[in-house]
Amino acid sequence: MISLVRLEKSVADSILTSALDMYPRETILLLRGKAEKDQISIREVVIPPLATHGRGFSGFSNFMLPMDLSVMGVSHSHPSGALQPSTHDLNHFYGRVMVITAHPFQSYNDIAAFNNHGDKIPHEVIPDQLRENNDSFY
Repeated sequence: MISLVRLEKSVADSILTSALDMYPRETILLLRGKAEKDQISIREVVIPPLATHGRGFSGFSNFMLPMDLSVMGVSHSHPSGALQPSTHDLNHFYGRVMVITAHPFQSYNDIAAFNNHGDKIPHEVIPDQLRENNDSFY
């Protein structure tokens, strides 16, 4: 069971910026990182191939994704302002964590993390971790 999700600052900023740029349509991003014990650290976002973005929905085809065990979950926006997963969100849960950002997409308080049952998971925004050249986090 996941007890904490850590988002690097650049990840949290990318989630908010992507949501603001796509508004009033939903946006969707893959979250890459690492799971250690009961915590998940997210260091990168990836735009899914052939993602669709619309008013009230966003999605991607799982079949278009390469095998990547560093994908911890998905982030998507709720232009409606609802900072909780819908039934549709839970039925299409992908990975180990779902991050939702809600309108107005202006602060880290507009971001929340959830498990596959829709229960809120505490999260924190941490400074970006320095990486050596060509050093892979994964």
